[in-house]
Amino acid sequence: MSQSIHGHEVMEMMLTQGGQFTRASLKQAIDERFGSEARFHTCSASEMDAEALIELLAKRGKFIESEHGFQTRADKICNHG
Repeated sequence: MSQSIHGHEVMEMMLTQGGQFTRASLKQAIDERFGSEARFHTCSASEMDAEALIELLAKRGKFIESEHGFQTRADKICNHG
């Protein structure tokens, strides 16, 4: 069984890669980086697949929308351990 990955790591990956994402392109990037079977958690949820994580991050206002998709910002990543 693999270890759960924090959603912060996905957001940091988005910042590192730059550019805009769609839900489909973000899922593809997550699958390529972490594997299609990866499970994710956040400060308030656990046992999520990539699609569930993307949905949660979107609902929590972690993405900045534009006409070309969305991205995140460093200040959208909560800063606690």
